[in-house]
Amino acid sequence: MTRPLRTARTGTLLTFVLAGLLCGTFTVRIPAIAEKLELTESSIGIALLTWGLGALVTMQAMRGIMTRAGSRSVLRIAGPLCAAALVLLAFAPTFPLLLAAVALFGMAFGAVDIAMNAQGSTVERSYGRPVMNSMHAGWCVGAISAGLLGTAAIAARLPFAAHVTLVSLVSLPMLLLIGRTYLTDAQPAAAAAGTRTRHRLPPIVYLLGAIAFFAFMIEGTVADWNGLFLRNTLGAPEAVAALGYPIFEAGMLASRLAADRLRARFGARGLIAVSGVASAVTFGVVVGAGNSAVALTAIFFVGVAVAAVSPLALSLAGTATANPGPAIAQTGAMGYAGLLLGPVVIGFLSDAATLRVALGVAVVLGVLIAVAARLLPRTDRLAELGESVEPLEPADSLGSAAPERVTIAA
Repeated sequence: MTRPLRTARTGTLLTFVLAGLLCGTFTVRIPAIAEKLELTESSIGIALLTWGLGALVTMQAMRGIMTRAGSRSVLRIAGPLCAAALVLLAFAPTFPLLLAAVALFGMAFGAVDIAMNAQGSTVERSYGRPVMNSMHAGWCVGAISAGLLGTAAIAARLPFAAHVTLVSLVSLPMLLLIGRTYLTDAQPAAAAAGTRTRHRLPPIVYLLGAIAFFAFMIEGTVADWNGLFLRNTLGAPEAVAALGYPIFEAGMLASRLAADRLRARFGARGLIAVSGVASAVTFGVVVGAGNSAVALTAIFFVGVAVAAVSPLALSLAGTATANPGPAIAQTGAMGYAGLLLGPVVIGFLSDAATLRVALGVAVVLGVLIAVAARLLPRTDRLAELGESVEPLEPADSLGSAAPERVTIAA
């Protein structure tokens, strides 16, 4: 293992942490934005939808961009842009300008999300062993840190604009420095030789996209509806209901710290299948809970169960083609569609029946993950690809010239 490869892994992990911090800061301070502009709940919903659509549009466009530019170039631009766009949210004086700022932030975040996963795949392939889940654990650390920092800023009566600006001012130069650590993406041998390559993605990428869709839909359902379920259905106090999401994130963090070792031992296919079954069972306990203590305990284990699925889907997509970027862009876009659609579906179903009944959809999604996992290949190509990748020194690192692209034999 070379020093540049270790440096690239550290840089990619820090990118996940900072992305979680930036996104989490936006989420935590939504009430402050609403108070400042006197927004209604429907207006907040429109703003969140604008953010999600901005991210999704960029993710769809990233398939072609990643083929031409690669994750390193995209991250060097989109990372600092994402940090800068966060400041615009704090200073937007009107709702229309807020929507413009939210759209820009969403688009920048969408580019960062796809590119950092592609960079994580490049590092993982160079290692020849699973590291993607530990990268996503970095996201959880950033998101949890955002919550803690947001709570501290509110307790200290730090103005909303000052809090967001400080987060951006710390994150932006760090992202600029981290940009020097990234590796170039792998390219097919045919592309490296200048010959024309096929752009159609293999069917497994779309299967992995469906698995990511189901997993993200579960995550979105917990994030957006656990508080209302605890408060309105189970009658928990507001302070107790607020614990749902951080408890879920803590479960995801614990799972992702262990998932790479579990994958190395049991394989990605088996781990996804078990995660799907566990997600269905644990969410079934949430739906059937009669009090908040049982529900919160089950929510923690839902986080443990579902946490590894989306990183595994993205990691497998990165090994499905010689260049991981386009496949990860397609899988990521399909996954985030679930993140957007899930809360909407739950909302309509809860109006038609009850929230408890509507949340039963997540149980079905867990079963679908387990069923879809049975269609995946039994062999994990990661170790095989690791042997065929020659890790190269990051550009601008240690004063060296920019390296040529990594070549993987088809």
